[in-house]
This record gives sequence, structure tokens and C-alpha cells, in this order.
Amino acid sequence: MLEDGLSYPLAGDSALGRIVIGSLLLFGSFLVVPVILLFGYLVRVLASSAHGDPEPPAFDDWGEMFVDGLKGVAVTLVYGIVPFLLIGVSVAIGLGGAGSGSDAAAGILGGIGLLGILLSSVALFLLYYLVPAALTKMAVEDSVGAAFAVGDLTDVLLSVDYLVAWLVPFVIAFVVQAVTTVLVLVTFGLGALLVPPIQFYVNVAVFYMFGRAFGKVTGMDTGQQSTATEAI
Repeated sequence: MLEDGLSYPLAGDSALGRIVIGSLLLFGSFLVVPVILLFGYLVRVLASSAHGDPEPPAFDDWGEMFVDGLKGVAVTLVYGIVPFLLIGVSVAIGLGGAGSGSDAAAGILGGIGLLGILLSSVALFLLYYLVPAALTKMAVEDSVGAAFAVGDLTDVLLSVDYLVAWLVPFVIAFVVQAVTTVLVLVTFGLGALLVPPIQFYVNVAVFYMFGRAFGKVTGMDTGQQSTATEAI
């Protein structure tokens, strides 16, 4: 899966053009709109790879891509509401206890706040595991509501293919962070110009792996249910 994921962004005759466009969107991410467009493109990658397409989708139909990006942002925010609200409440309770002037209150409220933060950390962990599958379902069905049909995602979430697709990005992120840090340092900052292309490349590869796992488990790319796992 890792080998396929890393080669996927370079597939096709338009690879260079895609990387240039994706890099420019990342360069302009401070304008917000480019980020939404980029997210919309990554949603397309999820759908394309889930269907087994060998090449990344093209940058076209920009209006539709922007809408796809908005849908993706909306789904991610809705799933993130509970964990982030829990974090906010937990921190507020802990700070309230610290400012109460009572050691007993500080201990009790501090403990409650700490427990809340631990629970919110677990919720964020589950969120990170669930959201890619939810976004892929949204992408392949072209329906925001599909992203919240969690019951339909059980087979995907419990599959080894999806677990591998979820774990591999941690390895990639560690390697990429190390490489980009060294690159920036040895070039006295000039290497920072290469960070957006690298980030775009990695994002496309990671989203491909999520979409590919979804397609394998659901049989979307082969027409039959698959339980085998590719070697990394």
C-alpha cells in the first residue's frame, strides 16, 4: 500500500501540472479559499481512488471542487464539535478550580477537568480514525448525509486495510517532517519553497491510501468484497 500510495501522485501525463497547481494552492492558503479548493480536490482523490482509478483526478470544474471542499470542511467540523467542546469545558472547569481559592475545590474541579481532557483526547483519537472513512463515503455517494451514516462504515473501520491506511500516514508524516526540516536548515531557508510541493504530494498519497482501503473493503473497485491486505 505504501509503494502504491507514494507512486500515485506521479501517475499520468499531467503529474507535474497537478503538483504545480496544488503547490500554488498551498502557497495561497492564507487566503482561505485556496485551502477549500485543495480540500475539495482531496475529496475527489478519495472518490477516485475508492473506485480504483489509476491516476489522480484533474483540477477542473473549480466551482464544484469548491463546493466539495466546503462539504468536507463541514463534515470535519461537525465531527469535531463534541471533542473540542469537551476540551474547552474541561479547561474551563480546571481553571475555575484553580481560581476558586479553595484547595478542596481546586482538587475536585482540577480532577474533573483532567478527566475531561483525557476523555476528549480519546474522542479526538476516534475522530481522526473515523473522519477519513466518513469523507470517503461522502465523496463516493456525493452526499453529505452519507458521511454521518456511521453504521454503514463498520466493515471499513474494522478492516485491516483501513487500519494500515490509517497507520502509514504517521510514518510518512515523521519522515517528511524530518526531511523538510533538514532541507530548510541546509539551504538556509530557501528549501522552504519546496515545502508546499512536498506537502501536496504527501496529502494526495495519504488520501489515496484511505480511498483505496475503502474501495477494497467495500468491493467498490473490484466488484467483490476484499479482506486481503497488501504488503506495505
